[in-house]
Amino acid sequence: AVELVESGGGSVEAGASLTLSCTAPDYILRYCEMGWYRQTPGKERELVSASHIREGRFTMSLHYEEKLMFLQMTTLTPADTARYYCAAERCWRTATSYWGQGTQVTVSL
Repeated sequence: AVELVESGGGSVEAGASLTLSCTAPDYILRYCEMGWYRQTPGKERELVSASHIREGRFTMSLHYEEKLMFLQMTTLTPADTARYYCAAERCWRTATSYWGQGTQVTVSL
């Protein structure tokens, strides 16, 4: 079974930076559309970074040999508090997708 595992979440103060990691098989990183989403209770999951997104405070990177994907987040605010998910979508140009269990990020003033 394909497994995506996020790590790196935690509690930080506003203004801080944080980097999340996602481990995934290299064939998933290569043949799926990778991205990061976040979700707060009662709200829909929202996309925060993907390979086609090149601006903003969140930047993702893929490291195929290490089988890792990162999300670098800067200048965090309490509004960024959410559970962050690693996603592999439209794998092999099909409807196949995989999700991790998420990692919690909490930003306080």
